[in-house]
Amino acid sequence: MEKKRREYGRLEFFILLFFLLESSMASGLEFNFTKHVNTFRLARIQRHLNKINKPAVRTIQSVDGDTIDCVQRHNQPALDHPLLKNHKIQNVPTVMPKPNLQSRNYSSSGFLARRAWQTWHGTGHCPRGTVPIRRSSVNDVLRAKSTFYYGKKKVVRPLNQQSRSTEAPDVVSGNGHEHAIAYTGSGEFYGAKATINVWDPSIDGSNEFSLSQMWVLSGSFDGSDLNSIEAGWQVSPELYGDSRPRLFTYWTSDAYQATGCYNLLCSGFVQTNSRIAIGASISPVSSDSGDQYDITILIWKDPKLGNWWLSFGENNLVGYWPAELFTHLADHAEMVEWGGEIVNTRRNGQHTSTQMGSGRFAADGFRHSGYFRNIEVVDGDNSLSPVGTLSTLAEDPHCYDIASASSEAWGNYFYFGGPGTNPLCP
Repeated sequence: MEKKRREYGRLEFFILLFFLLESSMASGLEFNFTKHVNTFRLARIQRHLNKINKPAVRTIQSVDGDTIDCVQRHNQPALDHPLLKNHKIQNVPTVMPKPNLQSRNYSSSGFLARRAWQTWHGTGHCPRGTVPIRRSSVNDVLRAKSTFYYGKKKVVRPLNQQSRSTEAPDVVSGNGHEHAIAYTGSGEFYGAKATINVWDPSIDGSNEFSLSQMWVLSGSFDGSDLNSIEAGWQVSPELYGDSRPRLFTYWTSDAYQATGCYNLLCSGFVQTNSRIAIGASISPVSSDSGDQYDITILIWKDPKLGNWWLSFGENNLVGYWPAELFTHLADHAEMVEWGGEIVNTRRNGQHTSTQMGSGRFAADGFRHSGYFRNIEVVDGDNSLSPVGTLSTLAEDPHCYDIASASSEAWGNYFYFGGPGTNPLCP
């Protein structure tokens, strides 16, 4: 009996090692064999991957190393959520937000910018009736330290609530996260929109990130019932294993404690689009003094069914967060934020050199700085409109800053970013 157990253990190890090598090659990364991972941990990881990596009808190997699986829409991870067991997929929203008639088309504004898209499109496409899902690997989970934390934001709330900024309630100082954001006052909002230029900021450490995103928020910012829907682009070596900017989403209904995740790394977000892969890299990217490439993000609440829809680019419907996932956002949002965020781990006792946006300060302007333009909100009439009052906040303007303005072509907009460590940001 003991001999059979040993033989079974060896067989299990080699099977798991095969999965590990296969996942490693599919992700375009080299597995670090010096890192000792026991068989039981690998078994747990593989069981978790089997839940989120659904069977594919077609697999696409992207030139950036990603593996994109084309999964039948009715087999996607979203429908594993206990609140969505009998959920009927909504193919399209019942109505789109009414456009702001005062908003001008950007192509006529006199500035030069182009639309960024996704790298994997150069090597294939997913057939109709499927959704493209970036395959997760064993390496991805190992970088996250555990299956529980894989795909989740690590937010540590300070014990001293006075360290929380009262100006912008979602911003928490003292936990390593730093921001340069614009935000609305409290009110009733049913969505938001902005166009963001895409960069590839330098990241100082493997467990740091840099992102540019929108937050659609409701609930208690001090408690455990904060609801948040988020989307934008991010560079996160820990999450993706590289330093490419990627389209991302996030959601939570309990202040980032247990619910929600990035992208499709847990059940919840229902994807309907066969051309856009959440978590896939964006290309081309903007260059200093050169061409600018941007993406447009629109999030809004279907006024009839209550689901929160995501649009990417020129009205490309990606999918939606079902109303069942939320408590406060089941009705409306109370605040919207736009801007940049980085993680500062203060390695070696000094401020990180992780860049925000382009790595340049706001004053450097077009072709140099990160920007959000044509910033709008969706009102109770399901109409897009300019933000009445747009406030700004940067915790330490010597490291990262923000400057807002308005114009006929760009509507409400702001430049933001910074290099991190410098003589004034030690």
